[in-house]
Amino acid sequence: MKRLRSILCFAVLAAIACCSLLATRAAAQRPDKDYLSSIESDKIRDAETPNDRIKLFLTFAEDRLTKFQYELTHPSVNKHEEMLNYLMNSYIGCVDDAADLIQLGLEKQDNIRQGIDLMATKSAAFLEILKKYSANGPELEVYKDNLDDAIEGTEDALREAQNARKKAAPPPIRRKN
Repeated sequence: MKRLRSILCFAVLAAIACCSLLATRAAAQRPDKDYLSSIESDKIRDAETPNDRIKLFLTFAEDRLTKFQYELTHPSVNKHEEMLNYLMNSYIGCVDDAADLIQLGLEKQDNIRQGIDLMATKSAAFLEILKKYSANGPELEVYKDNLDDAIEGTEDALREAQNARKKAAPPPIRRKN
């Protein structure tokens, strides 16, 4: 009886080990869903100031929007719909991260005036492009939900930038002696 019990315990432990190994292998094969490439992530990590990070995120957002426009005019042969939705989701992620950095900079009382001004300028331009596609974009039904999210996120980012202009610490005043 003891021998049967030990064999049964060994079988259960072997099954658990096998399942955990298979789960680890499946996770390793799963593609990375992050919207930044490793080079872009390194650039963000290496940026020295919050203003630099905000500028990079807005540059990446602009890049995604440009690629989105290109994909609409020059559709790829395969995975066209996935590419449109991926680019729009990536754009949303970049804008949201830039807005989060502005909020974090305000909380830390960093000098992020340049980032705030850039966010206000860029998000207004982005919003104009997004609304144009929302009104009469080609293949609108394919990316409509993501486009609506992008418009909402960009409007939120623009509002946050305008509010942050009021809350941001004023620039230092140089006094003449």
